[in-house]
Amino acid sequence: MRANEELTLDGNAVGGLLDEVFGADLTAAVGTCPDCGRRDALATLRAYTYAPGVVLRCPGCDGVQLVIVRTPRGLRHQLRSVIERR
Repeated sequence: MRANEELTLDGNAVGGLLDEVFGADLTAAVGTCPDCGRRDALATLRAYTYAPGVVLRCPGCDGVQLVIVRTPRGLRHQLRSVIERR
């Protein structure tokens, strides 16, 4: 069992937030992990939402793919995955 597995959701849990950041629900989009090369829908990423922001990690290697934080100036994000819309 991975650490904090009981707190882990899948990427579908942040579909609305992805829409808010990118202007579209990207859960069906395919991402490629820059760490291990895994290609899969963003819905398969592991979402950690019990923090000051949201962290999406690769289910294969646990590499961080996307971080989204809400600040007083708006939403900020850092994207590491290469995303292809279907």
